[in-house]
Amino acid sequence: MLMTILDGSIVTVAMPAIQSDLGFTPVGLSWVVNAYLIAFGSLLLLAGRLGDLIGRKRMFLAGTGIFTAASLLAGIATSPGVLIAARFLQGVGSAMSSAVGLGILVTLFTVPRERARAIAVFSFTGAAGASLGQVLGGVLTDALAWNWIFFINLPIGLATLLVALRALPADRGRLGLGAGADVLGALLVTGGLMTGIYAVVKIEEYGAGSAHTLGLGALAVALLAGFLVRQAKAENPLMPLRILRSRSVSGANAVQMLMVAALFSFQILVALYLQKVLGYGAAETGLAMLPAAAVIGAVSLTVSAPLIARFGERNILLTGLVLLLGVLGLLTRVPVHASYVTDLLPVMLLAAGFGLALPALTSLAMSGAEEKDAGLASGLFNTTQQIGMALGIAVLSTLAATRTESLTAAGRPAAEALTGGYHLAFAVGAGLLLVALAIAFTVLRRPAARPGARPEPVAPEGAKVPATMAP
Repeated sequence: MLMTILDGSIVTVAMPAIQSDLGFTPVGLSWVVNAYLIAFGSLLLLAGRLGDLIGRKRMFLAGTGIFTAASLLAGIATSPGVLIAARFLQGVGSAMSSAVGLGILVTLFTVPRERARAIAVFSFTGAAGASLGQVLGGVLTDALAWNWIFFINLPIGLATLLVALRALPADRGRLGLGAGADVLGALLVTGGLMTGIYAVVKIEEYGAGSAHTLGLGALAVALLAGFLVRQAKAENPLMPLRILRSRSVSGANAVQMLMVAALFSFQILVALYLQKVLGYGAAETGLAMLPAAAVIGAVSLTVSAPLIARFGERNILLTGLVLLLGVLGLLTRVPVHASYVTDLLPVMLLAAGFGLALPALTSLAMSGAEEKDAGLASGLFNTTQQIGMALGIAVLSTLAATRTESLTAAGRPAAEALTGGYHLAFAVGAGLLLVALAIAFTVLRRPAARPGARPEPVAPEGAKVPATMAP
């Protein structure tokens, strides 16, 4: 998890050095990021289901091995084509290992309190990876060379393989490949997700209303609709639709997609604001955002599990979303000549809401799935995260750029125009969080007990017992 998330952010700071060294064109350079995102986001659902069928340990080990080998290839790349191919393979490996990671956790840790702690650690490593990526990207590129942003994955990947071989229990899968190898369904969902993510990441180049974007978007919708129809009729579906009937699963995934899309404006646009408006360097930017990573990690690792056990996932999720609304609300008012201590540090500290929201969301998304569908639920949760990220990148960055151009044309100074563009993106992100808050409040409410139904068992300290634990 650390390696996967770190690799998504570490490359952004090193992009200018990569472009200069390998001779990328400005358009071609975007594929250093896009190749990874497209492969990763489009294969998560398929990899999660295959993990349920052939064994999650096998899928995890194979994915980690592919990712580590692809990192070596990326580090020694001497041409744009080789680096893009290596990034695509990194995305494939990341999808294979990430898709089953949560599924492994929820089947190993069945006691609610222990599961909450395991998910908190899982969430902490994700937050750590995102933050370390920004800091390490600048430090490694300045101190050594851009190649080392990929070489750093080698010792982590090898150590993960060695530990996983000993620590993870062997599993052969519940049904075998023949029981769920829906080839047509796999082609439809992978093609639909790949087409959709490609269309989204190219919005900034072609425009949201262009024939390119609308045509590919329509094709993606058609392929995914065909996938759902196929799953409803197939004898052995790749994704049994019963998983979406759980309000916890469907609601948590919807909330996560909106939350991640909104928080793109925090993770990326704040970094751009620090560099382009306030004049921070790459390493300074990473250090300036370090308090956010610290509070997210501390909250998710130390207090999220006890709070979830005491007050329930939904209440902690709502609290986290309210704090995140405060983050984006403050950012809509950040000035051109900001003081870090008074204008930005409070924003970084309120980011602790993510340390509450993500573990609660993860627990909700996984508790509504049966054990045999744990890999599928894990893959689905990671898929909605990637879709949210792609939408955030496309929509919010486009809105910010359009507003900046408008203000520049009106004669505003460059720094003021950039800040105005970021303000609009932050405001739209806050709107997305409000929608997420409404969904969490309504959809994730505990359903009323049916007449004559047995009461739901209660875990120690009032923790809600996941559906997979109920007798």
